[in-house]
Amino acid sequence: MDIPKLSTLRDQEAHTFITPSKRINEGHDVTSFLVSEAYRDIMLFALQLNRAMFPSFNQTAGGSRHEIQSWELGSPTVLLSDTVGPLQGLMNKLNAIIDEVPPDPGPRRFGNVSFRTWYETVEARLPNLLEQHLPETVLSYNRKTPIGPEAELQSYLLGALGSSQRLDYGTGHELSFLAFLGCIWKMGGFDTSSSGNEERGIVLGIIEPYLQLVRRLIKTYTLEPAGSHGVWGLDDHSFLPYLFGSAQYGPAILDRDETPIEGSLLNAPDPADVTKTATVARERGKNMYFAAIGFIYDVKKGPFWEHSPMLYDISGIRAGWAKINKGMIKMYVAEVLSKFPVVQHFYFGSLFSWEKDLDAVQEPMTVHTASQPVQPKPAAFAPNSTASHQSRTKVPAVVNPMSTTNSFVGTAAPWAKQSSVTSPMNAFPSQVDQRSISQTPRLPPDLKPRATASSKTGGQAPTGMPPPTRAPGARSADN
Repeated sequence: MDIPKLSTLRDQEAHTFITPSKRINEGHDVTSFLVSEAYRDIMLFALQLNRAMFPSFNQTAGGSRHEIQSWELGSPTVLLSDTVGPLQGLMNKLNAIIDEVPPDPGPRRFGNVSFRTWYETVEARLPNLLEQHLPETVLSYNRKTPIGPEAELQSYLLGALGSSQRLDYGTGHELSFLAFLGCIWKMGGFDTSSSGNEERGIVLGIIEPYLQLVRRLIKTYTLEPAGSHGVWGLDDHSFLPYLFGSAQYGPAILDRDETPIEGSLLNAPDPADVTKTATVARERGKNMYFAAIGFIYDVKKGPFWEHSPMLYDISGIRAGWAKINKGMIKMYVAEVLSKFPVVQHFYFGSLFSWEKDLDAVQEPMTVHTASQPVQPKPAAFAPNSTASHQSRTKVPAVVNPMSTTNSFVGTAAPWAKQSSVTSPMNAFPSQVDQRSISQTPRLPPDLKPRATASSKTGGQAPTGMPPPTRAPGARSADN
C-alpha cells in the first residue's frame, strides 16, 4: 500500500531559505493556516510517523504473516541511523546543560527564573551544537543563498524548548519540534527509503528523548502549562506521546495493510489500566502513552479522574487502542492545530510555508475554526467600513491537505469527514455522543448516587458526579 509521506525538496539549487516569521496574529489567521502548505506538511509527517509505530508482522519467504514485532521504548530492533543517533546525542547535550543551571532557590509564584539562564545558554551554544549533530548534507544545503538552513532549524528548535519570557511550555512548543524534524526530513537528512525503520528511529530515538528533556525542564524549573485548558484538556503540556503511544499498542499490520481503526495488540494493557499505578509503573518504560501518564502521576496528586477527566474518559473505550489512535488524530487537528492560543507562536519559513496549498479542498466551517479570538480593529477602520470589515474577517473553510492522486485510505484523516467536530471529546464518538464535555461519561470507581435531604423529600437524586471540593477548614451547613 502506497502511504503518503512528507516529500523532500526537489531542486536544491532553486530553494531559497528565509528567516521564519510570525503570521498568526488573530483568530481568523488560523483558518488561513489550515489551508497552508505548512499545515499539509505537518499532518503528512505526523501521520507518517504514527503509522510506523503500529506493530508489524514479520513476513516469511512465502509472504504469509508470521511473528509480530512491536516497537517498545529502547527496543534493540529499531536501529538508529547516522542522522538519528547524533540527534539523540543533541537531546542529551541539552539535558546536560540543566545540570549547569540549577533552579533559583528564592521564593516564586510561577516558573523559576533560572530557566531563562538555561534558555540563553542553549541559544548561545546552539550554532555549534547543530554543526556537531546534524548531517553535512543538511548543513551544506544550498549554501549559495544569503540565508542558510540553520536560520530555520534554529528557529524551530529554540521554539520547541518553551518560552523564556512566560516561563511556560505546551503543545505549541511540541509542534515546533515536529517542524524541526520535518525540516531535516525535507532536506534529505533522514533515510527516506527505509520501510518505516527511519520513522520509528525518529519517534523512539529523538522524540522520546526530547519529551524526557521537556519533562525534566518542567520539573526542574516548574514551567507553567502554556495555554492550558486546565483539567478539561488532554494534557497540560504534550500531545504526541498519546498519538504515537496508542499506535504502539495497535494491532499488527503488513506494509500493504490499511492503518487499522479498531483492535489492539495481543496482550496489550487495557486502556482502563491508566488508573492502576502498578500497571503505569510497569508500562511507562515501554510505551509512550503510559510514559506520559506516568509523568502526570509524578506532578499531580489526587484521583486520576479528577485531575485528568478527559484521559480518564478515553480509558473507557472498548474498541481497542487503534480506535483511541484514530480519535487522537482528530483531536490533534481540533485541539492543537485549530486553536489560536496553541499555533499563534508557530513561525513560518520556506520549509514550512505560509503559502496556500493549491490542492486544498474546502469543507464546512467547524466550531473550532469559527470561535477564534479577534483583536479590536483600530478606529480608522470603524466609520463606513461595514462591507470591508466583513470581507476581512470572513472565515475560510477547513481543508483536505491529503487531496492527491494517491489518497490515504487507511485511518481516515480528520478533515476527510464532512461533519463538524463540535467538541474535543467527539474524537471518541462511541463514548460521548450527545454529551457535554463538562460531564465524565465514565464514572469514577465506587462512585454511587447518594441519598440526600432533597431525594428524601421528593427532590432529584444526585447524578453520580463527585461532590465539589471544599476548602480546608470550611464549615458544613450543619455546623
